[in-house]
Amino acid sequence: MKPLAPLEARVLGVLVEKQSTVPDTYPLSLNALLAGCNQKTAREPVMNATEADVLAAVDALKAQSLVFETSGSRVVRFEHNLGRVLGVPSQSVALLTMLMLRGAQTSAELRAHCDRLHRFADISSVEGFLDELAAKDPPLVARLPRAAGEREPRWAHLLCGEPAPPPTTAPVPAIAIGFDEWEAIKVEQARLSSEIERLKALVQRLAGELGTKTEQHDAP
Repeated sequence: MKPLAPLEARVLGVLVEKQSTVPDTYPLSLNALLAGCNQKTAREPVMNATEADVLAAVDALKAQSLVFETSGSRVVRFEHNLGRVLGVPSQSVALLTMLMLRGAQTSAELRAHCDRLHRFADISSVEGFLDELAAKDPPLVARLPRAAGEREPRWAHLLCGEPAPPPTTAPVPAIAIGFDEWEAIKVEQARLSSEIERLKALVQRLAGELGTKTEQHDAP
């Protein structure tokens, strides 16, 4: 299978998703497919494809037998053929779909996001199918290197080729402070320390006066 363009992967993912989430309107019309591709929620990245863009993507997918055009209706409709072309079970199709629609994710995120397509018993089940997809020749998914600050590694699909590496955080440059600025900081620190001590003494004095008044008021 040839590597997919990002919009082709989006079209394929939308068809698989809507087959499970809105089965009454599946196969999808062009308008429904366009709306699913440009959906603002549960999509990463958000796209703004045109009708012509989606039709071009559909034609490219039809050439690889990944999408079929259905007949017998006044409105042209489209359905996917992903599982058969790749030779993978429905569980793997669900995982690939979420990766195509939402980008790289951890195993826990995939389990949660796949719930309407396939309900995995636990995270280890998700990882078992991911390992199978990664072991195929050629591999269909890859475990990404864990980015700085992340506890769990993320997975990405390879249907569009090698994924882009995760962004790295640039180191914060050191700020040089001159002698005069350093002296000013020390003077300000001393002033603030003195102010804090003065306020503490004031609070203690007020507390003592309030305590004395309370004792006088309670005396018989």
